[in-house]
Amino acid sequence: MQRDYDIVVFGATGFTGKLVAEYLARSGPQTLKWALAGRSVSKLEHVRKGLEAIRPELGSLPIVQASSEDAGSLVALARRTRVLLTTVGPYTLHGEPVLRACTEASTDYVDITGEPQFVRNSIETFDAIAREKKVRIVHCCGFDSLPHDAGAYFTVKQLDQTKPIALEGFVRTGGSTFSGGTWNSALEIISRGKKTASAVPRVKTARKVQGQKPRLFFDREFRAWACPLPTIDPQIVLRSASALDAYGPVFSYAHYAQIRFLATVIGGAAGIGAIVALAQLKPTRKLLARMRPSGEGPTDKQLKNGWFQVTFRARSGDRTMVTRVSGGEPGYAETSKMIAECALSLVSDRERLPAQYGVLTPVVALGDVIVERLKTAGMKFEVLRDS
Repeated sequence: MQRDYDIVVFGATGFTGKLVAEYLARSGPQTLKWALAGRSVSKLEHVRKGLEAIRPELGSLPIVQASSEDAGSLVALARRTRVLLTTVGPYTLHGEPVLRACTEASTDYVDITGEPQFVRNSIETFDAIAREKKVRIVHCCGFDSLPHDAGAYFTVKQLDQTKPIALEGFVRTGGSTFSGGTWNSALEIISRGKKTASAVPRVKTARKVQGQKPRLFFDREFRAWACPLPTIDPQIVLRSASALDAYGPVFSYAHYAQIRFLATVIGGAAGIGAIVALAQLKPTRKLLARMRPSGEGPTDKQLKNGWFQVTFRARSGDRTMVTRVSGGEPGYAETSKMIAECALSLVSDRERLPAQYGVLTPVVALGDVIVERLKTAGMKFEVLRDS
């Protein structure tokens, strides 16, 4: 494709968008052609000024004005770039016009959504046309859900793929908080209630792919409580498993938060229950939104000290394997790294990527390449036990 840019960061003035731009400034190839995009030129110029402090030549980085409320500006933007990277959420409210522009312009797309209904709508509306145009629409390229998707893929690749595989994922995080954008996206998801349940469809296959029945239990091996975690992550893992034969003839998956104390589980459940109840009503949902306005996020100290681990335990025949994916602060520092590496992969590794098009999970779109990139970027993928 002959385009002005390789990558455009849409939403570059938001908390995560700025971090993505800073990551590209520090870690992107010197030859990368990229630009910043958003509604406010003055705010984009402020972001660019910060990038100039990282690399002086970025003082002339291009800026493109565009808005999710202006379809014409989005199409014009999509036609100028090979990959459109968007951090503009909630995606249920702002994502569809961007998807429509990318499919119309035959432009690859990456985002960091964790909104199941948005992904489902994207598959139903844009998958067929994206496949026809050989466009890759890749959702969930941040902590929702790349470490879980790539970690499950990394694990099954170590096993005999002719045998059934039962996999569990256990998530631990620490030292961080969430931004206003994430808070507002979460409220949007919660307010939709049952509409988000099992929202991401699996690819039709003759193989058997299913979720395991969720349960609360104390895991003796990890010395922690395993609490069912009903995020989009297990849905993305299962969609990848249904699309790829590497997950074996029979594959099942369960997804848990790993919590040391039962009191924490009980207290967290009570707090979440209260938020869910308040989010169902528009007036109280607005009050909740004001608690964390969009644009706010973790402190520099929290970004530096945060961490995550996703530990996987696979059982296949008489073999048990434990693996782990780990890294730094997950919601923003690592999320900005992850989506940037996904976009860079679509630009620089096209000849090595799977010949898959349409609305895709990160693993289906990027395969071994994204695991390699994340390792190089500092995330750990390791086998802890094989017995």
